[in-house]
Amino acid sequence: MKKQLIEFNSRDELLRLDVQRMVYFEADGNYSYIVTCNKLKGAVSLNLGQVEDVLANRLKERKSIFARIGKRYIVNLNYVYKINPQKKQLILTDFSSFAYQLEISREALKALKELMVKMKI
Repeated sequence: MKKQLIEFNSRDELLRLDVQRMVYFEADGNYSYIVTCNKLKGAVSLNLGQVEDVLANRLKERKSIFARIGKRYIVNLNYVYKINPQKKQLILTDFSSFAYQLEISREALKALKELMVKMKI
């Protein structure tokens, strides 16, 4: 599959990322962090709502590989390994080079679980 690059441009820097290698976005006030497969973490001067808009505008029909989870995260659904609402735990992995464990509210994880069952991912 051909790489699909997405750019995040700010006053000070430009980030060019392969969509398939973006694992999750994490909110931090008016900034968001992008975490990739190779464990790089880049900051962009966009809040999570703005990141959602960028993904929707640039990815069009492929935007469904990303889902907003609660107030703090957007995750790449292709990397979801384990959803445990009781333990408030989401694990994202590629099964070879990384595994990220995120703590997320029970309600948000229940909604994610329902979404993934519905989408048959």
